[in-house]
Amino acid sequence: MSEAIRLARSADVPPSSNPRVGCVIVGPDGDIVGRGHHRGSGTAHAEVVALHEAGARARGATAVVTLEPCRHTGRTGPCTQALIDAGVSRVVYAVDDPGAESGSGAAVLREAGIEVVPGVLADEARHAARAWFHSRTHGRPLVTLKSAVSLDGRVADAGRGPTSITGAEARALAHDWRSEVDAIVVGTGTVLADDPSLTAREPSGALRSRQPLRVVVGHRETPAAARVRDDSAPTLFHPDHDLPALMAALHAQDIQHVLVEGGPTLAAAFLEHGLVDEVLWFIAPVLLGDGPEALPAGLARHAVTVRRTSVVGEDVVIEGIVERAGDVHRDR
Repeated sequence: MSEAIRLARSADVPPSSNPRVGCVIVGPDGDIVGRGHHRGSGTAHAEVVALHEAGARARGATAVVTLEPCRHTGRTGPCTQALIDAGVSRVVYAVDDPGAESGSGAAVLREAGIEVVPGVLADEARHAARAWFHSRTHGRPLVTLKSAVSLDGRVADAGRGPTSITGAEARALAHDWRSEVDAIVVGTGTVLADDPSLTAREPSGALRSRQPLRVVVGHRETPAAARVRDDSAPTLFHPDHDLPALMAALHAQDIQHVLVEGGPTLAAAFLEHGLVDEVLWFIAPVLLGDGPEALPAGLARHAVTVRRTSVVGEDVVIEGIVERAGDVHRDR
């Protein structure tokens, strides 16, 4: 299952209404004979890709998949029937499919005489597909607020211009996150002050194969020579401050996961609208002494449940869930 989750997370797919799913086919001798992951709407599902690689070796094998195999016919056929036709003897999956039409595939498999084992590494698999679950549940993208701060909470020095705060390892991790999300959002203030490219890059500086949509929020005009206007990634300009409208527009484009990298004003606006679901907080071992703080004074209290804390190079990285009153279920 860990390998299936790795495949799901590594899927290089465009924004899609479908979840990222990974699957491995394990032969009777315990060897993996097929691997697959879903590549986006209209393409073969993970199970079908893995079965195709396994070929005849799938007969009598175990299919291990991160999401309950679907039972409906959409743009592709039902994965349950593909597994039955391939002759697998057992299906192990992590998370139930909540879809009214696609869910309950486990029952179809059991009726066909296939052993089904649900719930294996469910929390880890759900976290890998949390953006899809969130967008289905809440009708808007999952929003992660990312910031890099000094020990005294500053995001830039007294000059208020581009300030290198974290080390190379943390910056590489930030680019990993960029390559996994569907969109990066900043304000026009950040574009005017820093002229960021907002692309996902390798440590060498080379562009990665998957690039998020760049979204610039605000009324001010973006210079024609700004790097967000180049052709390295698509860019959407949202010329007002109506963040709920922006989230609705992104959801309509099948954007499931948004990374907010703007400055203090934009971060506070997302928080004040109740639109932040996660935080990704980089803390560097430096005291800047002056300069803008990560969040402006007067912001309401927001409780954060820490999911993971790690040391990356010389920096500390905190991944947390923003808790809100009335939440019945959060996608962790």
